[in-house]
Amino acid sequence: MAWDVTGKTILVTGATSGIGLEASVLFARKGATVVMVGRDGKKTESCVALVKERSGSQAVRSLLCDFTRQADIRKLAAEVLQTCPQIQVLVNNAGTVFPERTLTPDGIESTFAVNHLGYFLLTNLLLERIVQSAPARIVNVASQGHYRGTLDFDDLGFARGGYGVMAAYSRSKLGNVLFTNELARRLAGKGVTVNSLHPGAVATNIWSHGPRWAAPIIKYLLSWFFISAAKGGENLARLALAPELDGVTGKYFDQQNEKTASARALDEALAKKLWTASEEMTQAR
Repeated sequence: MAWDVTGKTILVTGATSGIGLEASVLFARKGATVVMVGRDGKKTESCVALVKERSGSQAVRSLLCDFTRQADIRKLAAEVLQTCPQIQVLVNNAGTVFPERTLTPDGIESTFAVNHLGYFLLTNLLLERIVQSAPARIVNVASQGHYRGTLDFDDLGFARGGYGVMAAYSRSKLGNVLFTNELARRLAGKGVTVNSLHPGAVATNIWSHGPRWAAPIIKYLLSWFFISAAKGGENLARLALAPELDGVTGKYFDQQNEKTASARALDEALAKKLWTASEEMTQAR
């Protein structure tokens, strides 16, 4: 049994591979109108066709966004607001890693820009519509990597050194959980729940942009720790659909189990400070 989303709109970012693609299939099978967000036009179009074929639903369409560009995120939000009278579920799933420190066109360290600020900006731009659509849910795909995450507000982008792919990734994932918890507090009583999820160690291509040395380790030595993208998609879909999670908000889930997040992630003062910094970096006030 699942929360009835028949005819309701679910927006999924990072929907053209891995758990985003698998969850999109499950959402479409439940009768939702699924809006899949991808970066590459041809790939996104082919994934929409695949989801339609696998789900048997025609209520699937796509929008494009490059989450390294805040202008693109704003354009995406405008298109969503123009075409979606309601948004019952927002799944923030788009993410990546960069083996070396790079900057976005907005001058922000790229991993943090995509993985954290992308969630923050898109959600805030759509928030009024989501609240109007209540009951609604927001699911932020985080990672157990958040336990290792740190924040240095004087150097969020590692400009003074110390950049490493895991340090940057963990920082962005800590940002996801802090954002989730603060947003849940701000939305209390409005009929919108917000939760974060470690979907499991999923064998997806997020690390395709990671360091070369990591590829053989991931592929050959650690592959037996991984779950399938389909299982990860099930974990994601459960957080968006399960009726027993109605009203559950501000929680961190490891696969299908609620788990205590890191001490940093539970720090309300830190969450508020990150919110303010994120507003400044995205001009989202």
